[in-house]
Parts: sequence; C-alpha cells; structure tokens
Amino acid sequence: MAISRAVLKYYLYKATEAVEFYRPIMYLYFLSQGLSFTQIAVMEALYNVTTVLGEMPTGYVGDRIGRRNSLLVGSAIITGTLVALAFASSFLTFALLFVCWSLGYNFRSGTEDAWVYETLLDVAASEEFTAVRGRGQSIALSAGVGASLVGGYLGGIDLAYPFLAAAVFTAVGLAVIVTLDEPETYEESDSAELGFREAWGIVTEALAHRRLRAFVLYYFVLFSGVTYLVFIFLQPVFESVVAGLDLRFVVSVPVPARDPYSVVVSTAQVEPLLGAFYAAINLVSAAVSYRIDLVEEWIGLRGWFLAVPLLVGGLLASMVAVPEVALLALFVGWASVEPTRVLAGQYVNDRIETLGRATVLSAMAMVSALTVIPFQLGSGLLSDAVSPRLALAVAGATLVVGSVAVLLWEPPIADGSTGNGSEA
Repeated sequence: MAISRAVLKYYLYKATEAVEFYRPIMYLYFLSQGLSFTQIAVMEALYNVTTVLGEMPTGYVGDRIGRRNSLLVGSAIITGTLVALAFASSFLTFALLFVCWSLGYNFRSGTEDAWVYETLLDVAASEEFTAVRGRGQSIALSAGVGASLVGGYLGGIDLAYPFLAAAVFTAVGLAVIVTLDEPETYEESDSAELGFREAWGIVTEALAHRRLRAFVLYYFVLFSGVTYLVFIFLQPVFESVVAGLDLRFVVSVPVPARDPYSVVVSTAQVEPLLGAFYAAINLVSAAVSYRIDLVEEWIGLRGWFLAVPLLVGGLLASMVAVPEVALLALFVGWASVEPTRVLAGQYVNDRIETLGRATVLSAMAMVSALTVIPFQLGSGLLSDAVSPRLALAVAGATLVVGSVAVLLWEPPIADGSTGNGSEA
C-alpha cells in the first residue's frame, strides 16, 4: 500500500513538469527578443557548461541531503528562472538565466531516477522500474499535450505567457515533492556520509564498466547530443518547411537566402501549428512510454538501441535531399527521446549500486553535456551561415556514422539483454 501511494505521488509530480507550455514557442521567443542562432547556441552551450561543472557536485549533494530535498531545491530554482525568463530582454540576462536553469535541472538530474529505483528496491520490485518510469513519463507527456496547445495559444497572445504558466505548474510540483518519503534503501546506504573522494571512485569504477563505457558513448554522447539539437532547431526548421510548402504564411524574420527552405514565417500564424505538432509528438511518445515494458519485452533493449539511433540519424541526414522529410524526421527524432531515456535509465540503474547512485547518474549526464557543446556551437554557426535544416542534416549523418563506429568497436548492449540486470 505504501509503495502504491509513493508511485501515485510520483505520477502527480510528473504531471506538474509543465515544460510543454513553453517548448512550442521557446526559440521563437528568443528570436523575437533579437537573439541570433549563434547567440542561442552560446546560451545552450553555457547551459551545458554549467551542467558539466555542476552535475557531479549537485549529484553528490543529492546523495548527501537526500532525494526529496534535492528535488525540492531543483524545482524551486526552475520555478524562479521561468518567471525571470518571461521578463528578460537582453542576451546577457538570458545567458545568466540559462546558467540558473541548468543548476535547477542539475539538482533533479539523476535524483528522480534514483528515488524511483530505490523506492522500488524497498519492496524488491526494481524490475518494475521501466514500467513505473515509463508510465510516469507518459503522464508527463499526456499533460504536455494540453500544455502544448495552451502554450501555443498563449504564445499567440504574448510569447512570455507560456513561461509564466509553466512556472505556476512547477510551483505546484513543489507541494507534491514535500509529501515524498525518502527510500529506506537510501537511508540505509550511508550515502549521507559519502565523501567526495569515495564518490569519485564510485563514478570512475562505473564508467569503466565494460558495457557501460560503450553505452555512455552510444547513448549519452551521440544520441542525446543529436536529439538535443533536434530540440533546439525544431521550431525554425518546422517554420521553414511550412513556408516552403507555400501555405501562404507571412514572412516576418529575415534569415540567409541561400536555402529556399530557410524562410521563417510569421510567428502569429505558426504558433498554433507548432502547438499542435508538439501535442501530436507528446501523444505518440506518451503512448509508447506508457507501455514501454511491452516494447522492452517484444523488441528488447538491444533491438531498440540498434534501430532508433540509426533511424533518427538517417531521417535527419535525408533532409538534405528531400526537405519535406524534415517534418517526419523532427517528429520521430523528438518522439523517441523519452521512451529511449526510460530504457536507458533501466539499463544503467541495473548496473550501479545504491551508494553514490545519484552521483553516478549525474556524472553520465555531465558527459553528455560536455560532448554536446561542440555540436551546439558548430550547429549555431552553420545555421546562421546556411540554415538550421542543414545543421540538423549534418548532425544526423554524424549520428549514423558514430553509431556504426561504436557498434563495430564494442556493442553497448549484449544479445539477449533485457534491462533487468541479467547481463553484466
């Protein structure tokens, strides 16, 4: 009964994440404030530099102060940052807020998965992690369907409003977090007395794990890095393709004319379409995430991680020859992110110990943040010089070539691996 209440609270917390309010208009908002693609890429790079510098320290703090307190600190920082973003107007202010934003997510990164996994460990049900985490993400995405539509509508009135709406819902999440209990597994693990040198030893040992080192490169570096670029450039590429389809939208933001699909249409007309596009992505992602346990059973971890990166990379790369494929590439690329993250969480958690768990998970996120910075800066410059569509196509080709190279070097997941710890 106690575990059921804990899981229900977790589901309620996931429903308050609220990112879909601002996601359909986020980069349109930055462009409307006079920022260039290069400046946006610099902001994202600062976000990831902060992640690199802050992931392990905040993961370590999360191991010391507890899972619930770490989630509280992170959510409070995010709430305040969302409010400030709605009133920001200069590149310097946005850059500073991105640093704060990253710190907020640093405190939640790794801690959420650690809390879920250890709560299930309390009742010897860690094999249920994929199902519970998948359903939690499905609830977040389902709530995001309505938030995307509302965010697109609010953005049509004022591009700052979706950030304020997201801040309100994130604040509600704070009240839910207060009611969470610390897992007994955590309290019995001596993580609260974990020394930094000991924590560093745990991290290096985990990253040296034969299967984890290849998986970190394959998922946390290549797949996560490229799909992060999909997140950044989805909106301008969507607009440019819609404009190229001649749906009679009004051009309002000039961009380089070398690419016939680089025209950005008026945000006043495109926001409802973007809101609907994100809502559709969330519906598909929510459906897959909700039954991710069946996906794991039918396809297997190895099948999923073999097919999805190559599919996403191939679709993105093909945009060079067929621009209209961009809509499908963007849809598949972003819809696959959350289900893949859930399966990755099960795989990694099964191969690390409770002691220092949040630190290890944060360290892996740190690796991802560090390696994506060159992707971001290079894609920002390429987008300003040519087009965001070409930048994503280059990223897709990199994902395909890099994935094949890793698979030939050391397969990250062995045959028959099901994510339940059977394969070390």
